[in-house]
Formats: sequence, structure tokens, C-alpha cells
Amino acid sequence: MEKSIENIWKDGFLKSDKLIAPQIDNLYSQKSIHIIDKFTRMFRINLNAIVAFAFVFLVITYFVGIPITGAIFFIALMILFAFNKKLLKGLEKLDKGDSSYEYLKSFNLWIKKHKEINKKVYTLLYPIIFLALIVGFWFKDAKGLPLGERLVTKILIGFPDTYLVYGIPLIGIVIVLFIMGLLAFFGGRLFQWDLNVIYGRVFKKLELLMTDIENLND
Repeated sequence: MEKSIENIWKDGFLKSDKLIAPQIDNLYSQKSIHIIDKFTRMFRINLNAIVAFAFVFLVITYFVGIPITGAIFFIALMILFAFNKKLLKGLEKLDKGDSSYEYLKSFNLWIKKHKEINKKVYTLLYPIIFLALIVGFWFKDAKGLPLGERLVTKILIGFPDTYLVYGIPLIGIVIVLFIMGLLAFFGGRLFQWDLNVIYGRVFKKLELLMTDIENLND
């Protein structure tokens, strides 16, 4: 879907030497505004949901006994919110007075910028969230001792030759780093999947609209 949209723009579906009748152009302009307004509303709701979830998760982790996890998770989501809040302001500034083609073209450029920024953010976000969970449970109180120390003690009883790095089994560090690497590698792909799940229907309507304009000018 994404590729087809970008190809339509790349090929130039609206030629400069072809004109759409004013009535039809106005119809497509209204459809463009309606679709992008719907996307904007969904995007704003999604941002509010991020903030709400961040606060709820912070409270939950406090009562579960892993406040470090909640604090790191909260900061990470607030950074994600800040980036996308700035993007939202840019989206709201798109000129609705442009022709349907120019308006859709401006929206396409905004989408590309949105994807580029969020792919980078999510490449860091997923590993940070995973590490936050590990750290939180490591320092969780377990009968007067951090859960991590208690776990290491049990490991050393069964495997006394286990190599430790600052009191942490080396194999554990390797596994955590490996998982973080995988999450970083697939972070952008997970973001793209999430984007399609949430906004896929809107993008499909946008694609159909652009196809109609393209066919009209053939």
C-alpha cells in the first residue's frame, strides 16, 4: 500500500498540462480535506492515549514494586509524545486552500517525515522498554533482597563456575544485549506494522482518491 501511494506521486498522477473541471476539483478537494482531517483526529487521539497509558503504567508499576520500570517507561513515552506533538502541529499547518493534488502532496511529505522520525525513535524505544523491565525486576524487593541478587545466588549454587561481570552472569548480559539488538533491528518494522494497523483504512481511502484523480487525467 505504502509503495503504491509513493509510486503514484513519483509518477506524477496530475500533469501540469491537464486541468480538472472546477466542480470536480472542488469535490476532490473536499474529499482530501475529509480524509486528512480524519487522520488528524485519529493521530491526536493516539497521542492522548500515549500520555494516559504512560501515567497509568507509572502508577501500576509503583504498586507492583518496580517503580524504576515505570519511571523509565514514562520518560520514554513522554519523549515519543513530544516528537509526535511537534509533528501534529506541522500537520495542522498544512494549507487546505491548496488544490487537492497540492494538499495531498503536502500530506505525503508530512507522512514521510513522520515515518522517518518515528522509525528512529522506535528503534530506541523498544530496547529501552525491554531494558526497563529487566532493571525493574532486577531491583524488585524479594524478602529483603533485590530479586536479581537472589536469582544470582541460586544460579551460583547450581553453577558455581558462572562468570560474573559486576555481580551479573555474563550469559545473562549477552542474552539481554542480543534481545535488545533484535528489538532495535525490528523497531522500524514494528512501527510500520503498528502504523498500518491503526491508520491502514485511512491510507486505503487516500490511495483510492488519488487513483480516481489519476484516472480522471488519463
